[in-house]
This record gives sequence, structure tokens and C-alpha cells, in this order.
Amino acid sequence: MLLGTITPFCSCSNISLFIGFTSAGLPNGVTFSFLISLPLVDVEIGEMNHRDRFLFAKNQVKDIFKKVWLPILIGVGAGALIHNVIPTKAIEVILGKDNHFAVLLATLVGVPMYADIFGTLPIAEALYLKGVGIGTILALMMSVTALSFPSMVMLSKVIKFKLLASYVGLVTTGILIIGYLFNFINI
Repeated sequence: MLLGTITPFCSCSNISLFIGFTSAGLPNGVTFSFLISLPLVDVEIGEMNHRDRFLFAKNQVKDIFKKVWLPILIGVGAGALIHNVIPTKAIEVILGKDNHFAVLLATLVGVPMYADIFGTLPIAEALYLKGVGIGTILALMMSVTALSFPSMVMLSKVIKFKLLASYVGLVTTGILIIGYLFNFINI
């Protein structure tokens, strides 16, 4: 899981690494921990001097811009739509703290979408400003990045259905637990 946490790839680009791990005979628990943690946390760690940091930052900005400009543009558009067009009352009824199915609904809505974690931030902000609970927002963000339909299609090409169903079930359960927990403790 630590390797997935420090590897800067999105959920679709990590499929080839996942295939390599399974081909090398690594245990399913190890490969799926990598697959789950990779798109949810995108950081890099290392010792660098000022010049190295500047060059690294410059290259990261270029790489990130190439990868996320379209999802961020879509996210900003969706966020603007949520913020400016959809009435707050409608958001409260559908995803508000009084709807016990809000986390489940947010998880299901996130599956057909595909974006990296950065692309979900404008949507998350707009939902937060409309009064949606943090747990519901986290559930949406996690399902978009970890359970996206494009990722599941690619995974279905390299693993058996039973294993894919186990993966989806486990990740969905984790997302729901985290979402409801955060909403329950009102963070």
C-alpha cells in the first residue's frame, strides 16, 4: 500500500503496473492494496536541494497540467453548475445530512465518472458550500477515483470476474464506512 501511496499515477495508468505485479506472482492482497491506494493519494517524497525542487516542481506542473486540465475543466464546470444553477434546497434533499442514503448515492454517482483526485476538488468545494456533509463528499471523490467505470473495464480484461467483484465490493464497503463515519462525527 505504501508503494501505491507514493506513486504518482491515476487509476487508469496504474493498470499496467498491476498486471506486472500479478504476472510476477505477487499476492492478490499486495496488488490490490497498490491498486486501491494509488489513485486516492498522490504524493512524492525525497531529499532535494533548492534547484532540484524547482526543476521537480516545474516538471510536475507540466505533467499534472497535461493529465488534469480536462478533468479540472469539467470539474469546474460541474462545480459552477452545482454552485450557481442547482438550488441549495435540491442539493440538501438529495445529498444533505438528513438523507440517510446520501453517502450511498454519492458513491453510485461517482462510479460512471472518471477524474483524478484533482478533478473532483471543484465539485467537492461546490457541494461543501451547499451544505453537503464531508463524508458524502469523500464518498463521491473516492468512488470517482477508485471505482471509475473506465478502470473497471480495463481491470476486467486482466482479472477474473470473481476477483473484480471482490475488489469492487471491498472498495465500496470501505468508501461507505468512511463516508458514513465522517458524516456521523460531523467533521
